[in-house]
Amino acid sequence: RYEFAMIIKGHQSMEHKTFLSWAAVIFWMAVIFVLSSQAAEQSDRLSISIAENVTKIAEKAVLKWDISIKKLNYIVRKNAHFFSYLILGVLMINALRESGVYGRKAVIMAFLACLLYAISDETHQLFVPGRTGQIKDVIIDSAGAAAGIGVYMICSKALNLKKQMTNDRG
Repeated sequence: RYEFAMIIKGHQSMEHKTFLSWAAVIFWMAVIFVLSSQAAEQSDRLSISIAENVTKIAEKAVLKWDISIKKLNYIVRKNAHFFSYLILGVLMINALRESGVYGRKAVIMAFLACLLYAISDETHQLFVPGRTGQIKDVIIDSAGAAAGIGVYMICSKALNLKKQMTNDRG
């Protein structure tokens, strides 16, 4: 009885992890959607305030800070694309692996899902006041997703190698 109960409990735990993994993907997609739904003025105010804060910090830390707020704002906006999709890539590959999809198939599926979401996100921005959908943003988003997936896979392999080495010793 005890063994059967532990098998059932372990199965429920796996289902719970899978559910949470997909919930994280959906949550992060919603965050991206909400940020993409901001009108151009609102989105610009957010990134400009970040750029201004970075400039204040950099001017204190670096003697010669020669970059305009406008240029820094552009860098902040493009980095936001890259890193938001890097996170989506990590969450997507994790959810697929928790669902039993591994190897090259998981990598391709995760990347394609992120790419399709990036395309839909840029298309969505065509309908937001003052925003535009840009192919270069899809490329930046895709690069971020690929980086996230790559980092996840490298970390996963390193952890598996460490576990294997620990098991070989003991």
